Amino acid sequence: MRTMSIFNMIRPAGIFTASMLLLAATLPSAVSASPRSEYWEQKVTLFNIIPVEPGDIVFLGNSITDGGEFSELFDDITIKNRGISSDVISGVIERLYQIVDHSPSKIFLLIGINDVSHNLSVDRLAEEYGKLVREIREKAPDTRLYIQSVMPINNDFGRYRNLKGKESTVVRFNERIKEIASVNGAVYVDLWPALADPSTGKLKKEFTNDGLHLLGKGYKAWADAIRPLVKE
Repeated sequence: MRTMSIFNMIRPAGIFTASMLLLAATLPSAVSASPRSEYWEQKVTLFNIIPVEPGDIVFLGNSITDGGEFSELFDDITIKNRGISSDVISGVIERLYQIVDHSPSKIFLLIGINDVSHNLSVDRLAEEYGKLVREIREKAPDTRLYIQSVMPINNDFGRYRNLKGKESTVVRFNERIKEIASVNGAVYVDLWPALADPSTGKLKKEFTNDGLHLLGKGYKAWADAIRPLVKE
């Protein structure tokens, strides 16, 4: 999940007014409300011409996945990154054909923090997430599905106003995600022991520079936590 320019959210036909420029200068960073951004379209059309191959391992999600060099982290060229910055659950459902139609051996799913930022209830979040997981299981029944918990956040950085006060929502959402994994025969992967400060429950400060996205040390901790699952 990357910050989207305020210009992209309020621009009418490419015209700016003085009041709009003032608003852009004064509003804090906000999370994009739509997965169908220019970047989303760019990545989806690229993925259409470089399809997943049968037997590949696919990392699927938003910007946190998008930023990871997983084939290098795991020294495995069969790993494909299908993360798209700012994506939400409905966006992943829309492009799911790019993965499930090609019989990957494994999917590592990490999605939902952008949906949390849109002030959805936990029930609504779980409803959308369940829809996504059921579609994966229906269309790729032989693919091993690893459902990763939504990662901890750290609002001490003050970067994402739409995530302020959402810590408990993330925790309750993860409880529902774990239930969804169990019901649908998927493996639930709790990433919090690897990434959260045990004394605060926040994303470790040494793993991030904005309270949400990962630095190199954070990606290494994530990779080390799931390495046995990737290699099994």
